[in-house]
Amino acid sequence: MAKDGTRRGGARAGAGRKPKALTDKIREGNSAQVMLEPVGLFPEDENPNISGLPPLNDFLTEEQKAAVPLKSKAIYAEVYQWLKSRGCETLVSKLLIEQYVMSVARWIQCEEALSAGGFLAKHPTTSGTIASPYVQMSQAYMKQINSIWYQIYQIVKENSSGEFQGGSDPMEQLLNL
Repeated sequence: MAKDGTRRGGARAGAGRKPKALTDKIREGNSAQVMLEPVGLFPEDENPNISGLPPLNDFLTEEQKAAVPLKSKAIYAEVYQWLKSRGCETLVSKLLIEQYVMSVARWIQCEEALSAGGFLAKHPTTSGTIASPYVQMSQAYMKQINSIWYQIYQIVKENSSGEFQGGSDPMEQLLNL
C-alpha cells in the first residue's frame, strides 16, 4: 500500500522468468505433467469431421459490402492444419483462431485497397492530398495479427511434445547450439 492509502504497485504483468517449453522440460528429465487442458475446439453437441476442418462461424464468411469475398476460409484451413500437425488443435481456443483469421483477412483487404488506390488519397473537406487511411489500418491490423499469433505460438511452443523448431528467434537458435 502506498503512503496515500491507495493500493497500487505490485507485480507487473509479464514480469519474471518465462516458462520453459515442454520439450526442454522433457530433455532435462523433469516430469512434464503441467500441460494445459484442452479448451474444446468444438461444442459438445457438434460431432466434427476429424479429417476435415471444424465449421466456420458465420461472421467469417459473410458477404462484404464491396462484394469482395474474405479470404478467411483459406487462412482458417492453413492455421488449423498447422495446429493439427503439431497436435495442438484442441489447446488453442476457437475464438483466438477466429480473431487471428479475421485480422489477417482484414489486413489483406487493406493491402488490396492500397494496391488498387495507391498510398495517397483526397481529403474529404479540403480536397487536398493526404496519406491513404488504409496505410494506418493495415499497420493496426498487422499489430493485431502479431499479438494474436504470439499467443497461439506460445501455446504451441509450451505444449508441443516433439522438438519444436518453427519460427523461433535466431539468437535463441544460436544460443542453443
